[in-house]
Amino acid sequence: MTPLVRPALVLFVALTALTGIAYPLAVTGIGQAVFPEQAAGSLIIKNGKPVGSSLIGQNFSDPKYLWGRPSATSPMPYNASGSGGSNLGPLNPALTDAVKGRIEALRAADPGNTAWVPVDLVTASGSGLDPHLSAAGAQFQAARLAKVRHLPLQVVLELIDKHTEGRLFGLLGEPRVNVLQFNMALNAIGA
Repeated sequence: MTPLVRPALVLFVALTALTGIAYPLAVTGIGQAVFPEQAAGSLIIKNGKPVGSSLIGQNFSDPKYLWGRPSATSPMPYNASGSGGSNLGPLNPALTDAVKGRIEALRAADPGNTAWVPVDLVTASGSGLDPHLSAAGAQFQAARLAKVRHLPLQVVLELIDKHTEGRLFGLLGEPRVNVLQFNMALNAIGA
């Protein structure tokens, strides 16, 4: 063995143990101790069973539910293993056609709604897994939800206000609604 091989092997084994075993175990342990909910996937539990995560969207297509942002993952929407955007640029005709189709579907589901369609209802997020919808996107759907569930519009709007999360640190992002948590609250009213 040449004089350089032994130190190289020792360094390789030491760095592998440090960066491949010790560091990941330490970070995982600290994460589970300091942020146990997040380290466990930010699961939403109902009746002792996980129904989803507050960090990954779910596909709601029934008119009695709030619909979230479209998912860019295919062939299955909100598939975390296929996370990623569509990579369609603003001038791509496929994106234009997809947006037009989504607008038509929203108009068909609520023909009386002539309001401006919020952009997040017709475009996917960068990950394709966004669990949130803008407050404007939720309010756009309020009349449909009230009609389908036979609820006063004011009740649905108040529920949207109650579930609207503010900006991160008071200045980052936009007010948003977690779609799964809102739909669970909607079901809880019993309508």
